Amino acid sequence: MLKRLSTRVNQSLECFAQFAEDVLMDRREGRRVAMFSALLKALSILMNGLVQLRLWLYDNRIMRSRHLGCLVVVVGNLTVGGTGKTPVVEKFARSLASRGRKVAILSRGYKSKPLPFWKRWARQISHMGDPPPKVVSDGKQVLLNSEEAGDEPFMLASNLPGVMVFVDKNRVNAGSYAIRKYGVDTLILDDGFQYLPLRGRLNLLLVDKTNPFGNGQLLPRGILREPIKHLRRASFVFLTKSDGVPDPELEAVIRKNNPGVDIIECAHMPQYLQRLDTGEKKPLSELDGKRVGAFSAIADHSSFERFLRRNGGKVAYTRRFLDHHRFTDQELENLFDEAGKEDLDFMVTTEKDAVRIHKDYPKSIPLYYLRLEIKILSGDQDFERAVSRICFPENKTELPFRQMQNGNKAD
Repeated sequence: MLKRLSTRVNQSLECFAQFAEDVLMDRREGRRVAMFSALLKALSILMNGLVQLRLWLYDNRIMRSRHLGCLVVVVGNLTVGGTGKTPVVEKFARSLASRGRKVAILSRGYKSKPLPFWKRWARQISHMGDPPPKVVSDGKQVLLNSEEAGDEPFMLASNLPGVMVFVDKNRVNAGSYAIRKYGVDTLILDDGFQYLPLRGRLNLLLVDKTNPFGNGQLLPRGILREPIKHLRRASFVFLTKSDGVPDPELEAVIRKNNPGVDIIECAHMPQYLQRLDTGEKKPLSELDGKRVGAFSAIADHSSFERFLRRNGGKVAYTRRFLDHHRFTDQELENLFDEAGKEDLDFMVTTEKDAVRIHKDYPKSIPLYYLRLEIKILSGDQDFERAVSRICFPENKTELPFRQMQNGNKAD
């Protein structure tokens, strides 16, 4: 009885979340939508004031950022979800590690499983202070699963042998721990543009070229976490999901708010299909002419489905879930039962979603995930050259502090 009630409550919450997301993305119309939009607009104005106040407090040193004495690279965005941060973080971490840096990625571990209540309570009672961060990978092995670590940290840890991955909402604490315990000399803040307590030497801001700023409004009425004018805080701007075609209007917006910033265009390029249960890799040509099913729980479903179609796949079945949705066995069973009626050759999901599915889950249709990597299209010759230019400039006095000083002033 309780299990059925819990399931119904979760389904209702998910339906409301989907409705709210549709309103936020301007996908729905009607009187009910207009009323809800008006409420969100009022909250958005309040959000703008709070964001501006917080930044002012850091600008004026009323609240202080911390230096940790090593290279700190911040990768983030102005909007919620969907800009493709994880592949960029992975590429930077791999490139820096290949140059001899001892790299750790710091993540907040969105939707990761928290410590049990009794452990947190025990620490409070014993005055032991903040617990150490979760060590997802010590650079030698992956120590936590996706539920404990969160999707992106687990995926990064799995794909980056030799790179450490830590999860903690307090990334000053996580960075200090990584330096102290593991001798790390380079920290990468995943989704860290709004994390002001830790000072980044380099702020890499990602902008989704297909939907740069949504409707231009802040959460919860729009997709912006902070105003567009805060582009000024970026050291470099990466235009992701680019098709290589110039967009003078978008570039003008960026230049207006950050005249001297370097703009680097890049694309998320599909590399291959990998079978979930066996690890078998197949070329993208395997999609050509095949009837495939696609399901995903990411911020931008349409981008994933376009990849499949552009590579020749006939997408005969689709199912979309909210971002970071954790699939239940019953949902997967229902999904594969529905897909089985469409005479599919195989199913495809995203790499991020694949980490939430047990490899030994019995599937009636072969299941593959799509592997993506970043490729530079313009603004630099290739990614390795971009990393060298950004992180290892020949003249160290010319490090790009100019934009950073607008948003993160030195103590």
